[in-house]
Amino acid sequence: MATEKKEAVTKEVKKEAAPKKAEVKPVEKKAKAKKTEVKVDTTKKDIAKATHTDFSVILNPIITEKSMAMIQNSNQATFKVKPSANKAEVKLAFERLFKVKAVHVSIVNVRAKSTSRGGRYQGKIQGYKKAIITIKSGEAIDLFKE
Repeated sequence: MATEKKEAVTKEVKKEAAPKKAEVKPVEKKAKAKKTEVKVDTTKKDIAKATHTDFSVILNPIITEKSMAMIQNSNQATFKVKPSANKAEVKLAFERLFKVKAVHVSIVNVRAKSTSRGGRYQGKIQGYKKAIITIKSGEAIDLFKE
């Protein structure tokens, strides 16, 4: 009887000591994505997005009667630009900002003017650099977006 108890105890210990097999779940395979071809229109030249430097080159448009007449009649726009800007920088920045083709760029340094304030006091109107940009015929820009 003692031997029977010992055998029963040893069987239980062996069962407990035996490593349990982990349940193995079947691995699900992910479906492969189908590759789609993207057609690119190579006939139209893409214009790059505007960068931070483009916004710092062109400061603001000059809105006068003469500049409005130039926009309507000869498709030219006038802008106040950074004093250190050159024609190439202005042309590239203009094309990126307004997404139109610039044909020609002229740059003019507008001199500072002295003025009288109320007849008695002298004042000064600051000078600036102005760019006159000719836009390709058939294209237009909208300065007054609503």
